[in-house]
Amino acid sequence: MVFTEITWPHGGRKVFLSFSFSGWTELIPMTMTEGSCLVFRAICDLPLGRHQYKFLVDDAWRYNDQQPFAQDDYGSINNYILVEERQLFSSSLHTPAFTRSMDIDRNPQDEASSSGGGHLDRVLQLLDNDVDISRHRLCMHLASHKIDELIPNSGKVFLLDAEMAVKEAFHVMHEQGLAVVPIWDSNRRQISAMMTVSDFILILMELHRNYAMLTDEQLEVHTISAWKEGKRQPNGEAVGAAQLMFGRPLIRAGPDESLRDVAMKILDYKISTIPIIEESYPLLLHVACLGGILKYMCRHFKNNLDSLPLLQHPVGSLSLGTWTSGVGGARHLFALRPNDTLGSALNLLLRENISSIPIVDGDGSLINIYSRSDITSLAKDDAYTRIRLDQPVISQVLELADGSNRYHTCTRSDPLYVVMERLSDPVVRRLIVIDAGNQRVEGIITLSDVFRFILNPI
Repeated sequence: MVFTEITWPHGGRKVFLSFSFSGWTELIPMTMTEGSCLVFRAICDLPLGRHQYKFLVDDAWRYNDQQPFAQDDYGSINNYILVEERQLFSSSLHTPAFTRSMDIDRNPQDEASSSGGGHLDRVLQLLDNDVDISRHRLCMHLASHKIDELIPNSGKVFLLDAEMAVKEAFHVMHEQGLAVVPIWDSNRRQISAMMTVSDFILILMELHRNYAMLTDEQLEVHTISAWKEGKRQPNGEAVGAAQLMFGRPLIRAGPDESLRDVAMKILDYKISTIPIIEESYPLLLHVACLGGILKYMCRHFKNNLDSLPLLQHPVGSLSLGTWTSGVGGARHLFALRPNDTLGSALNLLLRENISSIPIVDGDGSLINIYSRSDITSLAKDDAYTRIRLDQPVISQVLELADGSNRYHTCTRSDPLYVVMERLSDPVVRRLIVIDAGNQRVEGIITLSDVFRFILNPI
């Protein structure tokens, strides 16, 4: 037996260590290292030989991607360690480079012959193959199930009449917490379009260009149909990608379309939801979104993760999301400061065609987030009648928004499945990736990012 130190460097509230030789049943508590809120350690008396181990972090099984790891015969990814005699050492030392399979009984002398670069290339190729297989299984699952399986047996779907005043629609969406609502055209007796929070952003920006202050009367005289019809005209005033929303037909799906096809429509047309319509009536059955599809997928694979090694990989090692340049991001990650104006935030959302922007302090640490859907908070007490877009700073505007659970986070070391489960919550549309120690923003992962990664591999 040899005393051996094992470390977990990615933080957490409660961290336990478990080994394969105990059948994964014994949980060894790990203690936080003095002077660090991220590093946990445990000193264990281990038998000689090679052993698999993993961590239970806040009730989720994890492995440390900074230490040797491999996939076992059952598809699970675990760390492993070679315990040798007469020394106390950390799990980061004296351990050969990771291998694809867990050959626990291999002679340690055999490792010397497998340290060349060619072996590592073969290992990485095998791991890439696992990723491709996992993607294929996820795609096949989505292709083999229809969207009507997501339609609840009972529930309610909100509709806005095309002749409703914009002001009234604004208040309805705020009170019901809706970011997108189908519009019913009573003359043609069909769903004609979707009213979105982007419409309200454009309405406020357009009216504020023409008036020093927005009044109730100006929104009262604008009906939804008048607004939509006006924006179909090529006046060139819409900002960036927002102009593309107008003039195109309603994007819809039928109940017999596959989950994959519905998800691809949402991605291809850059929309957040899609109405599911039974064309023979016509009847609005459901309003589908990527979060609902992801929840269905997570529920199916929850007890079958071993068959999908990809889901156990840390998101920081995968090509999805938007990251800061400091962690290798190819796309620019935009951020706001608390004293930026509401107008600058709205312009940035539309110009870059993004759904949210982190708000950070001078050190880049996360303070809050501003999203497109936050525009409806201006309906509270008719706040939109008292603001100028170039005056209120974003921190003051956020005082009108709901204060609880405004944003949700993850870290680069979180497995993809943990990220998918969090994003499947109906109130979560994106995760801010932070450094657990100093809360600095490192990236953003959205629902669209996850589905593009699964359905459109590069």
